[in-house]
Amino acid sequence: MSIPTIPMIINGEKVESQSGNLVDVLNPATQEVVAQVPFATLDEVDVAVANAKEAFKSWRKVSLAKRQSILLNFQQLVRENTTVLAELISLEHGKTLPDAEGEVGRGLEAIENACMITKLQQGEISDNVAGDVNVYTLNKPLGVGVGITAFNFPIMLPCFMFPIAIACGNTFVLKPSEQDPSSTMLLVELAHKAGIPAGVLNVVHGGADVANHLADHPDTKALSFIGSTHVGTSLYQRASNAGKRAQCMMGAKNHGVVMPDANKDQAINHMLGSCFGAAGQRCMANSVIILVGEAREWLPEMVERAKDMIVGPGSNREADTGPLVSPQAKARVEGLIASGVEQGASLLLDGRGVEVEGYPNGNFVGPTLFSDVTVDMDIYSQEIFGPVMCVMLAEDLEEATNIINANPNGNGTAIFTNSGWNARWFENNVDVGQIGINIPIAVPVAYYSFTGSRASKLGDLGPNGQQAVQFWTQTHTVSARWFAPGTTSSKVNTTISMK
Repeated sequence: MSIPTIPMIINGEKVESQSGNLVDVLNPATQEVVAQVPFATLDEVDVAVANAKEAFKSWRKVSLAKRQSILLNFQQLVRENTTVLAELISLEHGKTLPDAEGEVGRGLEAIENACMITKLQQGEISDNVAGDVNVYTLNKPLGVGVGITAFNFPIMLPCFMFPIAIACGNTFVLKPSEQDPSSTMLLVELAHKAGIPAGVLNVVHGGADVANHLADHPDTKALSFIGSTHVGTSLYQRASNAGKRAQCMMGAKNHGVVMPDANKDQAINHMLGSCFGAAGQRCMANSVIILVGEAREWLPEMVERAKDMIVGPGSNREADTGPLVSPQAKARVEGLIASGVEQGASLLLDGRGVEVEGYPNGNFVGPTLFSDVTVDMDIYSQEIFGPVMCVMLAEDLEEATNIINANPNGNGTAIFTNSGWNARWFENNVDVGQIGINIPIAVPVAYYSFTGSRASKLGDLGPNGQQAVQFWTQTHTVSARWFAPGTTSSKVNTTISMK
């Protein structure tokens, strides 16, 4: 059986890289090689950028209504291909099919938000600000945009980037993760099938050298990144130093707060799902749970329910959680579990060594739960990105909030409570970008912006919502006066006032 090679897409055509540097794409449940990705040469990256730059000359002039029409076609094609997209996600990432289908749905939200571009890209106008003078703003596209995405959401993350960017009149170069690129490539093919012209949306593959080259390139104007803090910080600095815009959504250590007045069943089930779903490989997972007051008595039940969660391949629709994306990810997670034991945390549930029938080579780690966790432990200070829950205790909501605010990251948080007062106090005092109230994974719907904070985000404007339009456009402010025929001026006006 031949192994497919993932092409680049440049100027609307599939292009085979000449680099010869091939990276295997593995099924994380079996270690079977399902595809190979050739990393692009820097010359090939330059060709992609040059085509995007050339396409910008005509794409920026395409009407808002026409761009909207293409995006409407695109969202319909994505909807029709949800099943195959989800299967590709599950094959290469490992997440369960229901979770993968949910990811496609969240990506569709972002595409549908971009379909509202005729409204979102409107400017402002003020009439007669001075004698016969109007002032108005025009939201103009920037040029060539760049998107660099992580492996954990190969459909949703690109949808956070290129649909709104091209809707605003920009062209785009996307570098998806090399670990699970096939679903992203199908997404881009559907975009071209929907009518996006050649050169408007290009794809290259590669590692740090390709990402850095895109960030430094004089012909790219804005960079959107979602991934690790280390990489995001470096790319943000490079792009900013090169004089372009950058938004970098980065690492997290999210805390979920469980109040004693919460609905116990809902709180336990949702927090377990948040932490262990997708094998913990979500930047919005609540990997730290703070039980407040008498809620600490629920800990034994949390452990028992976690034991009942089913670990299996993504193709098993009964599975609650699938494998980690790679053997290296599994080894790292298991190493952090070992460090938690060594540093004195109480291991109440150990997911190491879990066996899945028929899949002896899978990267499986089962739900793992620690108590007696302190902030100086590696399992707390590092983003584990695996199915590991750290349970902490607090006497009251203020103590729980102080724990969260002392953490360097501020991506997401959640509180489970039946008290409106508790919820309002929490949302006004916690220093985190995205807050869920009885919502375990507080990724906002796409017509609101993604708003991580502190060490979890660099850049003033986030993906999605109105902020995304502001990021992908530059505002031109026009002050205009039209003189009546035959109008004369009696003297030269040397002041700054409009007369």
